[in-house]
Amino acid sequence: MGERQVGERQVGEAAPEVRRARALLSRAVEPGSVALWRFVEQAGPVAAAAALRAGTASPAVQALAGARAGEDTGSADLDRAARCGARLVVPEDAEWPAQALHCLTVASSAEDADGRDRTLTLVPPLALWVRGQPPLADVVDRSVALVGARASTAYGEHVAAELAHGLGERGWTTVSGGAFGIDAAAHRGALAAGAPTVAVLACGVDRAYPASHSALFARVLDAGLLVSEWPPGCAPLRHRFLVRNRLIAALTRGTVVVEAAARSGAQATAHRARDLGKQVMAVPGPVTSAMSVGCHQLLRDTEQGARLVTSAADVLEAVGRLGEDLAPPAERPVRARDSLSDVARRVLDACPVRAGVPPERLAAVAGCTVLDVLRVLPALELAELVEWTGTGWRVTATAPRS
Repeated sequence: MGERQVGERQVGEAAPEVRRARALLSRAVEPGSVALWRFVEQAGPVAAAAALRAGTASPAVQALAGARAGEDTGSADLDRAARCGARLVVPEDAEWPAQALHCLTVASSAEDADGRDRTLTLVPPLALWVRGQPPLADVVDRSVALVGARASTAYGEHVAAELAHGLGERGWTTVSGGAFGIDAAAHRGALAAGAPTVAVLACGVDRAYPASHSALFARVLDAGLLVSEWPPGCAPLRHRFLVRNRLIAALTRGTVVVEAAARSGAQATAHRARDLGKQVMAVPGPVTSAMSVGCHQLLRDTEQGARLVTSAADVLEAVGRLGEDLAPPAERPVRARDSLSDVARRVLDACPVRAGVPPERLAAVAGCTVLDVLRVLPALELAELVEWTGTGWRVTATAPRS
């Protein structure tokens, strides 16, 4: 935030009336409405909020608010947020992640205002309730979504934690949904690396859902953020989890599905990421595991274009800067046999394990001349692959056979 002041407002911050209007709108209408977003963009947040309260908005927009239209809870919600250490970040703020969310703005231009299912609609949020100290735009600038099954396996949780830890060590933020299973493992992996992590919630940021994650969310707030489109106090209703999937996909450079059943919210997030032009990745699992069926479906679907990843290096090669975040080639064990010539390999393979044999016998078995055998034997002996027994040559006891 800037240090210069305009009245009581810092440069780079929204005017108080704009923030109050967007707070009102965030409660009056459920997120994910193209009609409301376009109305706010055209009229401005202050005029849109006033029209909604007065009942003069278009019938379609007025119907979206329903019984909430006449309520003015903006100031009360802002006060409630302040009491729990939260704030409302709006597009007029410098903290707003405009670059990350631009993909939603582009996608919304193709959406029908009368719309498809609101849980599938790609539309920018009107505002974001944020709890935590770091600026939202900075935290999500280099971030990856790690999502997966709630009923996860030990394998999936281990992989999620390792991926998040590896990303955190490389200066990247892990974004997930704060749920049981893969989400929680991803958050904990990032925290173990001392890296920030963001939990995008389907309820108010003043509520811990699930309740048993209250301690985890407290740790997230040490260096990361809790983010939601819903005002403080809002309950985690089922449809809200589906609506927030687009936000997880939009805020990040790419989405990794660690474990997912055949039908799952994690797959829905991956589909939103694909629709937004973001990189989709999946971790393979045992073919016998029901929790990896969704990942394997993503990898088989050529139109989905999911990329197989097994490490943080693989993820960063997919979403990082060209030429800077390349994954190193997979390490392979180096054996003494690797540098041998064709003749040397044949002579080594001809050597017996027990009794030594003369060079003439080796030449006959290896299919080469005795001179060739005599030429390669000293190198094989220096590499401790063969030894002289006093009567002939044999493989040393410690030499590998492959």
